[in-house]
Amino acid sequence: MKFEVPARALCRLGSHRVLEPLGALPQNAWKLDARPVAFANEILCDVDALNIDSASFRQIVEACGGDADRIAAHVRALVAERGKQHNPATGSGGMFVGRVRHIGEALRARSDLKEGARIASLCSLTLTPLTIEEIVRVDMTTGRLWIRGSAILFESCLYAALPDDIPDEVALAVLDVAGAPAQVRRLAKSGQTIVVLGADGKSGMLAVAQARERAGPTGRVVGVAPDAESPGARLLSEHGYVDAFVAADARDALGLVAAVSAIVPELADLTVNCVNVAGTESASILCTKDEGMVYFFSMSTSFTAAALGAEGMGKDVTMIVGNGYAKGHADIALQTLREHPPLHRYFLERYGARNAA
Repeated sequence: MKFEVPARALCRLGSHRVLEPLGALPQNAWKLDARPVAFANEILCDVDALNIDSASFRQIVEACGGDADRIAAHVRALVAERGKQHNPATGSGGMFVGRVRHIGEALRARSDLKEGARIASLCSLTLTPLTIEEIVRVDMTTGRLWIRGSAILFESCLYAALPDDIPDEVALAVLDVAGAPAQVRRLAKSGQTIVVLGADGKSGMLAVAQARERAGPTGRVVGVAPDAESPGARLLSEHGYVDAFVAADARDALGLVAAVSAIVPELADLTVNCVNVAGTESASILCTKDEGMVYFFSMSTSFTAAALGAEGMGKDVTMIVGNGYAKGHADIALQTLREHPPLHRYFLERYGARNAA
């Protein structure tokens, strides 16, 4: 099936799919052309499930009063309006899993991808042309939506073949946050003190595992979450992934830094923010020593608040935007799961098929 190629030249970044405003790139465009047919430099996929990012799903749940039918209607309306899953309240999206239906002529030489392959997208839904025919079910626990629909991957888009040794549902949960463990692996150093906010979520747990490996026996890892008795928090404490766990709301900056400094008076060499709520920038900065580093993986982060907050506090810290991509991040994230049986079991129990059914 073909349709008329736009007057604008095909672009590897997908700008030819932008409808509003013309000249924008797909991520910051308001509306995309999501018609489910592949141009020469595109890949068309049948989509089975969307994994809405944690910050976005939390906001949608709150806006819809926790009602699954209203959530489904909200997402369908948003995608119909914008041609993509791009939450205007959080600016974030998620990822999809599906099967390759058609590969454009210019991309068929790619040896690593065949029609019919099962893949997970590794680029945000905020830039992915998406159509939804039906939302079959909404999982309120995981933020996953089972759908019938289609999506377009541009030439520049990243994707990963789903592994044979990890169930699709679990692989999707891991790949959705693959940037976090990969970036922590890159940033953390032996002997450091590392504080992870939102440590009991899926990105936080994988980040803690990498922090533990990289900090080594001479380093210290402190987990932070509202509930130290949550299943994830208990796992991290019981299996020695953290040296201490702080039960605190990261929106209470002064309360959190008091609790953290009681455990590590010198504060953190590296603070990793994996929360899914807004207003945690100040706490992340205050928990970090001068000339330390803050990695904001959270899509709830206001980088204006972070920059101006650090200035107002007189804190000389390096702050890193939570890029969801790092070279090899999919392999690193999946291997992190394989190498840590307690985490593997937890992800199977929480995100596996019997709980996703």
